[in-house]
Amino acid sequence: MSASSSVRRLTAAAAIAAGIVGTVALPATAADHNPDRRHSEVVISDVQHVSPGRETRSNRSLNKEWVGITNNTRRTVNLDGWTLADKEGHTYTFHHYRLDGRSTVRVHTGMGRDTRTDLYQDRRAYVWDHRADTATLRNDHGRFVDDASWGRHHRGGNRH
Repeated sequence: MSASSSVRRLTAAAAIAAGIVGTVALPATAADHNPDRRHSEVVISDVQHVSPGRETRSNRSLNKEWVGITNNTRRTVNLDGWTLADKEGHTYTFHHYRLDGRSTVRVHTGMGRDTRTDLYQDRRAYVWDHRADTATLRNDHGRFVDDASWGRHHRGGNRH
């Protein structure tokens, strides 16, 4: 086999390998341009479903029960119309709220003054079941975004 024949074979093999890599990489690149993908980057990052200390149903105790929502992207996400609900249908709707990039907001059960980092459901009773429940986040079109489950009735691992 001559040197030029070896070079041609190596060049052909490199071209085939590049074509395979390009084909495999295409779906991942296309997924990055999906307009709905930005919502999948907003997640339920933490849940405090049991109020620490004595549960007195006081506003202070109610506000120790919360769900953390995190925006893992660099851009601000408009959560206006998004909902956070438990398995029994108790639902909190976000109104006129934008979650900055790389930030988290806590949604507390009780009453309080909304800030950039803390929102309040203004409830007078606990929402999250201590033994087993699921917090579900949906976008303004009602589409599933994320959930977090705990207790004996959830499927899969305890993510949060």
